[in-house]
Amino acid sequence: MKNLAVRFAMIVSGVIALNSAGWAQDSDPGKSEFQSSCATCHGIDGQGNGPLSSQLKVPPADLTVLAKKNNGVLPFETIYEVIDGRKQVAAHGTRDMPIWGNRYGPNVAQTFIVPGFDPETMIRMRILTLIDYLNRIQKK
Repeated sequence: MKNLAVRFAMIVSGVIALNSAGWAQDSDPGKSEFQSSCATCHGIDGQGNGPLSSQLKVPPADLTVLAKKNNGVLPFETIYEVIDGRKQVAAHGTRDMPIWGNRYGPNVAQTFIVPGFDPETMIRMRILTLIDYLNRIQKK
């Protein structure tokens, strides 16, 4: 009986370990950030074909060719400044626009009530994971 319990525990542990590895692979914070903040306009693939793209006055940019348009180098600083608001993009509207909200701005602290929370760190993390994802979807 004890051997059966040990075998069962080993099988269950193996199944959990294999599933955990699968869950870890599915976890992509940059992709999640993109899907929650950008895909509505830029499309799930980043090519500017999101569900709202046809309703916009200015068509969304194809974010998969940013490096190609910049001699093969992703314009990291420009992208960062567009996301954090230092560089304005007319099609994005003002930083008060609901699509941006407090997600990438200094008021992000108001969306989290956690002791010792550093809102600047959260903003940087969101932007960097998003840029990392954009880098990974670039066309060669």
